Amino acid sequence: MRRPIIVVFLSLLMLALPSAWGAERGALFKVSGGGHTMYLFGTMHVGLPEFYPLEPRIATAIQNASALALEVDLLQDPAKLGAAMQAHAMLAPGKPGFQDRSPAFRKRVEHALKKARIDPAAVARFKPWLVATTLTLAEYASEGYQAELAVDIKLAQMARASKVPVIELESISAQFAMFDRLGEQEQWAFLEESVDMMESGKQRAEMRQIVDAWGSADKAVLDAVAAKVEGDTSVSGKFMQKVLLEERNGPLAEKLAALLAKQDKSVAAIGVLHLVGKHSVPALLGAKGLTVERVY
Repeated sequence: MRRPIIVVFLSLLMLALPSAWGAERGALFKVSGGGHTMYLFGTMHVGLPEFYPLEPRIATAIQNASALALEVDLLQDPAKLGAAMQAHAMLAPGKPGFQDRSPAFRKRVEHALKKARIDPAAVARFKPWLVATTLTLAEYASEGYQAELAVDIKLAQMARASKVPVIELESISAQFAMFDRLGEQEQWAFLEESVDMMESGKQRAEMRQIVDAWGSADKAVLDAVAAKVEGDTSVSGKFMQKVLLEERNGPLAEKLAALLAKQDKSVAAIGVLHLVGKHSVPALLGAKGLTVERVY
């Protein structure tokens, strides 16, 4: 009687193993050209414990990689973040902040900050775009998503454990500078739209949609999110599409093509929204004559 029980137990174990070893998440592409190959993986900049371990193809690819390319390597010098904040994210002395806006607007921002358990005084000298970004990150944190469990950070840790070189495709200063290009009125509109989204619950719903789609490698939903971003005419929507995505995708594709030409078996990991949509990095790499295969 024990033998059938053992067989059933082993069968159930084998069914459970793929999940235990890591499910497909995000989006994965294989790029080939000039006799070299590269895996291109779409990441989330926050994480949950259940995101890990990553599925075997990613883990093996990084373990055997010639290099891991990330947007930025957050495990490097933390002083770079402080310098970027001072240069691009803090209001100049005497410049009015959200507390100097209309009483109604100030009340809404302070309510959103307190709801997120952020002391308004702690962000009083932040530029409007950083106040909005801080609120968004707090919204993620309220759902349990942790910055220290960001996929990019985990990949960098995996690479270093295997003595794989980690290279940056951008810099934290350049990323902050993009937000700083928003005009003053655009920044206030950016913050107001963020508060609107939070008050209506739309931001939380969109956040869950993106994370759930990433967590299940749901191509249809990720493509739908990309289409929605492309059609968003709000200040924050147009900034996301034109500056944070399209403007960066070209240089990212150029750097990845150059890396592929120099090295075989490299791995690149960038935000998943860079890998979907009409002007995505994979589309730009394909336009350069490289072979791009979507694995999932």
